[in-house]
Amino acid sequence: MKSSRKNELPAWDLSDLYSGMDDPRIEKDLDGYKKLNQNLSRRYKGKIDSIAPEDFRKALQMVEESGVLGSKLGVYAYLNMVTRMKDTRAVAFYQNIEEKLTDYSKPSIFFSLEINKLSKDRFEALLKDKEVAFYRPFLERVRRFKNYELSEEVEEVFHDKSVTSGSAWRRFYDEHSAALVYTVDGQKYNDAEISKLLQDKDPLMREKAGKELNRVCKENAAFFTFVYNMIVKDKAIGDTHRGYKSPVAARNLDNQVDDKALRALTDSVRAQYGNIAHRFYKLKAKWLGVKKIQYWDRNAPLPFSSDRHYSWDESVEIVLDAYQRFSPKLRALAEPFFNKEHSWIDVPPRDGKRSGAFAMPMPEKFHPYLMLNFVGKQNDVLTLAHELGHGCHMRLSIKQGELNDDTPLTLAEVASVFGEMITFQSLLAQASDDKERLCLIASKVNDMINTAIRQIAFHFFETRVHEERKQGELSAERLDTIWQEEMRESLGKYVIVDDDSKSIWPIVSHFFHSPFYVYAYSFADCLVNSLYQVYREGNVKDFEGKYLHMLSQTGVKRYDELLKPFGLNAKSPEFWNKGLGLISSYIDELERLDKKLKL
Repeated sequence: MKSSRKNELPAWDLSDLYSGMDDPRIEKDLDGYKKLNQNLSRRYKGKIDSIAPEDFRKALQMVEESGVLGSKLGVYAYLNMVTRMKDTRAVAFYQNIEEKLTDYSKPSIFFSLEINKLSKDRFEALLKDKEVAFYRPFLERVRRFKNYELSEEVEEVFHDKSVTSGSAWRRFYDEHSAALVYTVDGQKYNDAEISKLLQDKDPLMREKAGKELNRVCKENAAFFTFVYNMIVKDKAIGDTHRGYKSPVAARNLDNQVDDKALRALTDSVRAQYGNIAHRFYKLKAKWLGVKKIQYWDRNAPLPFSSDRHYSWDESVEIVLDAYQRFSPKLRALAEPFFNKEHSWIDVPPRDGKRSGAFAMPMPEKFHPYLMLNFVGKQNDVLTLAHELGHGCHMRLSIKQGELNDDTPLTLAEVASVFGEMITFQSLLAQASDDKERLCLIASKVNDMINTAIRQIAFHFFETRVHEERKQGELSAERLDTIWQEEMRESLGKYVIVDDDSKSIWPIVSHFFHSPFYVYAYSFADCLVNSLYQVYREGNVKDFEGKYLHMLSQTGVKRYDELLKPFGLNAKSPEFWNKGLGLISSYIDELERLDKKLKL
């Protein structure tokens, strides 16, 4: 497979977890994990209703210790696999660890069920103990799902079947996707590399890559359609038994976002399709010299932009300098990721590696890991800033404790999007002329549309699919149609969504991995845009300190409470419009520069 300078790029070192799949500590830790859960059940099952605060604290600490061991084992198995998904031994090792963790954790199922059987008075009485009160965020999160839990016997069935139902289908999707081969001009590419070609300056190369991406998705439509139908159905079965009223309800509860708040967000974004996406793509079509752009040209560089390649070292310096200008403390949190002797980041694209990028949290005694597929585009610099934001956030929030640290998705994307924003502003400040400035702003607007607008279009796609699936399986043709309709509405008449791009919905891995994850991106983008405007206005004293403190609290406080120090009210429709307004203002600036430069 083709890649860019991959031999010079760092790969993560997992040796602080285990030396390899044959490390004897793995079996030792599995045995320790098994015994912790067995001991928890033997000591405390059936006793939570009358438990003394001191014993309850010991039980919580045991659950926490079990969580640390489980994270260490599960994360190692996953990270060991995602960079070599064609290695059957690594894939089998991952599945074996997952099955054992699922089996060994079964004795602990009773714990949350018995917590939720406590009366309100009994629950509050336990929290009067100071050491138990430390775990209040975790305990209140458990109580949030009280009305949707089933009997222990049924929960055990769901628990046992998880490795052969939803998670098995997701693994099947990942393995199949990683094995796909895309061919352009006789050169073979994996899914990460073919996506990078869509940012090539040569329009013919973008067309070939776009059509090839669609062709391979269409060729594998039977597979993707079947797997997606099974994932959606599997979720629906669980939702029905638990009593969730809509497919998105469980995600909303986990995110602490009520249906009304979500509707305010999605309605606000949809109302801005024309003012933001449609208006921008009209400009982009003009710059590309066509009446309408093809779907695969959405992220195309402008023909008059510099086709600059960023080295890895240069990209790291750009991002760290941007972090430094915002807050030296933020840079200090970021620097350990780049330890040359013990890298926390896996950087190069390679054959069999999962596409995209992600950040993986870990217990405090370890550290987060980042995965990239870096080829040196400007977008790769911003992706580094994004994932590094996640990593810094994880380092801050984990200090609340392994059990308490459970940042909802709506807040999990805040630090990453903010990291992108301050890096973009740093690049913009260094622009040498108006043309470079226009190119930078256009690239940023492109990314913001991908985050704030298209993710809501993805949300509407998911909503329609999950609702229609209740009546039976959806065909590949029907899925293509829903995708095409939502893309056309969101992108507007200046973007062509035809037979050469209507079948690519399976490349959105969140549809398979985390149903209804996608709206969190838009939520976070609008939130960050509002937050950044407050920062730019300079009316909040010690904004940097308050921002870092907010990140440390995302697992223990609601988003509306966290935004109060910044004078923001996320329950107000104006809040979302303020965030969307920043994108609109950038397009205003693009229109001004376009007229000035007479492009």
